[in-house]
Formats: sequence, structure tokens, C-alpha cells
Amino acid sequence: MTAPLFDRVAFIGIGLIGSSIARVMRRDGLAGSIIACARSDDTLNTVLELGLADEVTKDPAVAAEGADLVMICTPVLTYGAIAEAIAPALKPGAIVTDVGSVKASAIKAVSPHLPAGVHFVPGHPIAGTENSGPESGFDTLFEGRWFLITPPPGTDQGAIDKVAELWTRAGSNIDYLEPEHHDQVLAITSHLPHLIAYTIVGTATDLEEHIKSEVVKYSASGFRDFTRIAASDPVMWRDIFIANRDAVLEMLGRLSEDLAGLQRAIRVGDGDTLEALFRRTREIRRGVVEAGQHIPPTPEDEPPSSS
Repeated sequence: MTAPLFDRVAFIGIGLIGSSIARVMRRDGLAGSIIACARSDDTLNTVLELGLADEVTKDPAVAAEGADLVMICTPVLTYGAIAEAIAPALKPGAIVTDVGSVKASAIKAVSPHLPAGVHFVPGHPIAGTENSGPESGFDTLFEGRWFLITPPPGTDQGAIDKVAELWTRAGSNIDYLEPEHHDQVLAITSHLPHLIAYTIVGTATDLEEHIKSEVVKYSASGFRDFTRIAASDPVMWRDIFIANRDAVLEMLGRLSEDLAGLQRAIRVGDGDTLEALFRRTREIRRGVVEAGQHIPPTPEDEPPSSS
């Protein structure tokens, strides 16, 4: 039998992403033991009922005690308080990692608290659904998806390699980005689309009642996809937009300028401009499909989202 990749793993937060990688660890024997930390008794009871962990606790320091790998799987604005809480309990050589969608702020929040000899390897799985909670996870979530590692300068290479191996075993493709570059890329590929979805669905809820009821009744696949994305964890996305505000605001400014141009084209009947945009953007979709990063539609035409 292959030896575990980590003797003891601690999850600080264990929702969709954390429970999915915990399932992979259980399936493939990658962890000798797992302890999960969460604030809710219901969450901890669910974790035990599903067999995702050997122990549970509400105290992050208790979870981190003696762990070889500590995975922070909470909203990004909680990172600083968590790092401060677990720091005294971390053993020399321990690896701390995360799964958040914003990396520069994660490094600023976590790194100052970690003692010498503890390695922080920030990471981000480009995978997810609109569902949350440990019951929503599944062990194939990361197959064929990217896991982005954004190590700050001087990060221990051995620690980086172990985190990469974990996610490779989960079926992910591994890539490395500078933290600030990561945040700019994700601002346009993930964060802005979510902001648009929240806005469109919010606009629909503000319509007059007779129109709103028909919007829901006659929803086409485009609007259904927006409602699916807008059903994502509101606390997680609140933190993402605040933590990555500079990159999101830059991309939002560019979008506003482009929308103004489209508004004019529609007003004056400039079909050539509209068709040229639609043809150009169709090529982007083809590129996504060719890169294997699309998700085939379900029978209901509602594929799960990536975050």
C-alpha cells in the first residue's frame, strides 16, 4: 500500500472545495488522518456522517496542531484571523495552503503570521458549482481542471511540489502564476462574470411584478445560467470582490466603455459593429472548448460553474 502523501491534514472550513479534496484524500489514501474545523455544529456533524474526517473541532488552533498540511477553505477576508489563530500551533515544516480566488491579498493576510520553517503555498482550483456545504462535494470535481499555484518569492520548492502532487492526484492540471497576474486574469474570467450575473438577476427582481413573473416562467438558457451563477455563496463572493477590488474595478471600467460603444451601435443601427463583435467573441468560445475547459450541457442546459 502506498504511504500517505501527508500524515495529518487539517481543513479550516470544509465546504464544496474542501470536502471535494477531502473525498479525494479518502479515496486514494493521501492522508493518514484528517481533522476538520468549522463554526457550525451542523457542518461538523455532516462531515462526520459523510466520513470526510476522523475528528472535528471549532477551534482552528486545535485543528492545526501537529498537521503536516493545513488547508484554508474559508472566505478570503477570514484569512488573517485564521493565520493568527493557527500560528502558535503549527509545527516546523508544516505546509499551509488555501483554495481562494484572490491570491495577492491572501499572501498579505497569511504570510506575516506564520513562524519560520512553516511554508505557505497559495493555490486556486479553477473548479466549482453554485452549491455549497460539505454535502455538495464530489471526488471528480477537479478532474481536467486547472489548479493555479501562486507562490511568493522564496517559497520552499519541496512544499510547492507536495501541493502540486496533491492536486495532480486529484486530476488537476498544474500551472504557476504570479499572484498579481493571477488576480487580474481571474477578475475577467471569473469575478466580473459573477458580478454581471448578480446584477442581471438583481435587475430582474426589481422589475414590475407582471414582467418579473414572466421572466421566471419563460427563462431561456442564458438567463437560467445567470441565475445559477447568482446562486453562488454570497459571503464568498462578497469577500472576493472586496479582496480583489483593484483588478475588478479596472476590468469593470473596460466593460463599461465597451458597453457604451455597443449601446451606440444599437441606437444607430450599426449592424456591422455588432456582427463583428459577435464573430470575434464566438472564436473565444471555440478556444475554450478546444482547451477542454468547457463543461458539456446537462439535459436541463444548466452546466455547473467554475469559480
